[in-house]
Amino acid sequence: MKIDLSGKTALVTGSTAGIGLAIVKGLATTGARVILNGRKDASVAQALADVTASVQNASVEGFVGDLGQAEGCESLVAAHPNVDILVNNLGVYGPQDFFETPDSEWSRFFETNVMSGVRLSRAYLPEMIERGWGRVVFIASESALNIPSDMIHYGFSKTAQLSIARGLAKRVAGTGVTVNSVLPGPTLSDGLIEMLKDATKPGQSIEETAAEFVMANRPSSIIQRAASVEEVANMVVYVCSTLSSATSGAALRVDGGVVDSIV
Repeated sequence: MKIDLSGKTALVTGSTAGIGLAIVKGLATTGARVILNGRKDASVAQALADVTASVQNASVEGFVGDLGQAEGCESLVAAHPNVDILVNNLGVYGPQDFFETPDSEWSRFFETNVMSGVRLSRAYLPEMIERGWGRVVFIASESALNIPSDMIHYGFSKTAQLSIARGLAKRVAGTGVTVNSVLPGPTLSDGLIEMLKDATKPGQSIEETAAEFVMANRPSSIIQRAASVEEVANMVVYVCSTLSSATSGAALRVDGGVVDSIV
């Protein structure tokens, strides 16, 4: 099975680190031209250097802007008006008790995790439809189905992404454009590594520490470890490819079996 996206332009939001950066590298490997995004010049420059060093002949460029704001989305679309593949990866997360979560945090999570994807999908889908081919992917989370009691505001935003993706898939039915969600579970991203750094015992690898964390906090995990960012990116790259043309409106789990469901 060979994935070739030569001649396609892909945009991956919130992609200077973690799963987003892994997706950028994966798409660049297929020959796609990839636009990566971050909020700061330094992080975007570092990510561009990383991709260039990791992927031979990578066609990659950066856009600096806060896509959690309508103005940032507008500036991005003005700078890059045409994309074939949109990966809505931008997201914020963090535990906070429901009774201590102010309206401002609910709004921030909604604007960043939900409305960024809404605005960009609204901007880019019409031309995908006109061309008769396109891919839109929302990076959700197993927390969309398994709502965490300490991050209800986060779980809500991820469930909203599933609803939007499913509805959009129906809206563009029969056009050659597909819309899907990918739901990672516990993943060994930069954020998790930083969180577990102090919990790592002498002589213990970060992977072992992460596995202990997963079994303590997500005991239903079937793989009984954290996934790598590359494992998540592999699913996303496939969904973005020409090979996935019969998959649309799906919520594809890369959660290691955390969600205890047979569908």
